[in-house]
Amino acid sequence: MRIVSLMSGTSYDGIDVAVADWELAGDTLRLRPVGERSLPYPADVPAAIAALLPPAATTIEAVCRLDTRLGQVFADAAASGLEIAGGRADLVVSPGQTVFHWIDGGRAAGTLQLGEPAWIARRTGLPVLSNLRSADIAAGGQGAPLVPAFDALLLAGAGPELPAGRPAREAVPRGVAEPAARAVLSRDDGGPAARAALNLGGIANLTVVAPPAPVLGYDIGPANALIDVAARRCGLPYDVDGARAAAGRVQPELLALLLAEPYYAASPPKSTGKELFSARYLDDRLAELGKPVNRDDLVATVTELTARIVAAACGRHGVVEVLAAGGGVRNPVLMARLAALGAGRWRLARTEELGIPAQAREAYAFGLLGWLSWHHLPGALPSVTGAREAAVLGSWTPGTAVAADRPAPGVTRPPRRLLVG
Repeated sequence: MRIVSLMSGTSYDGIDVAVADWELAGDTLRLRPVGERSLPYPADVPAAIAALLPPAATTIEAVCRLDTRLGQVFADAAASGLEIAGGRADLVVSPGQTVFHWIDGGRAAGTLQLGEPAWIARRTGLPVLSNLRSADIAAGGQGAPLVPAFDALLLAGAGPELPAGRPAREAVPRGVAEPAARAVLSRDDGGPAARAALNLGGIANLTVVAPPAPVLGYDIGPANALIDVAARRCGLPYDVDGARAAAGRVQPELLALLLAEPYYAASPPKSTGKELFSARYLDDRLAELGKPVNRDDLVATVTELTARIVAAACGRHGVVEVLAAGGGVRNPVLMARLAALGAGRWRLARTEELGIPAQAREAYAFGLLGWLSWHHLPGALPSVTGAREAAVLGSWTPGTAVAADRPAPGVTRPPRRLLVG
């Protein structure tokens, strides 16, 4: 089946669109990319999102207006995806724009993504899968990250055996197959080595595949979230090519205050967002420091923060290879620091080595989640989110074509590996 999938992350700078054909043969799911593109948000949208993100106050009217506006913008993006698809597709997956992820006592209590899917269904005529996080939260999970289901199949060639309804503690991990014709790295004892997929979006999240252990994944902390805040104080939407970080010097006292954040020491499963790592958060740390910091030095320091927390997480899990994706891979200062911190411990590369463009990884991953939900299969991994059982994800909005109104059953077992191409 052909799926158009959308992704707008916590940086809320635009929409990634990916189109792929998905075909199951035995226990192998093959992803054949048709095309992808990144579309900037219209000029009014980022400001409207920022205006209602915590700690800002907002109104129900503002939420309704933004929900509608985002639905229309996502409909345009889906129509662009349909053009890439040559006018033929079966499904649109639109996870929406996260505006609040409610964490209470370390557990997710709720989540809110905006972007009314009815506009997408009306524009494309296709059924739309949206609201992908809530089912996992209702099952006791964090609702994030969801991409590890994709990473597990892509990195290891096999994911944990999680039929619908099976609790996480009963999950039986599969062995390792060779994905996308790449050799599997080995430990000194000959067993499969731990490998990781890293997303450097607004928030950094990590997926660790280390058979025979269950797949592990969680939000590490800020990737671009605080870098973008600091860059805006230099009059830039983000630190283009890492230039401001390169011009600045890391301030050790401020870095120490930032590294003292309790979230980093919390055990997974865990998730976070800009509800915590906001402009106010950075201002509070600067107030605690009690002295001014040069703007370039501020960018350099929060860039170093991202590199340090990512390197600490990779070191904690003993990974030997890290495949990175997300907007942060375009920051050469951040990537150079990650490579330096991992030197002699892990190899840093990009997901292009597996045939997945770094910018489009999450969009393709949501395409997989759409394929799973279409076939009534769970998408979230309880070993990642902490849910009591694996949940089938999302809410359906019917398209205008009667034949495409309903998801189709027929596949009874999850695929064990994913091949690209």
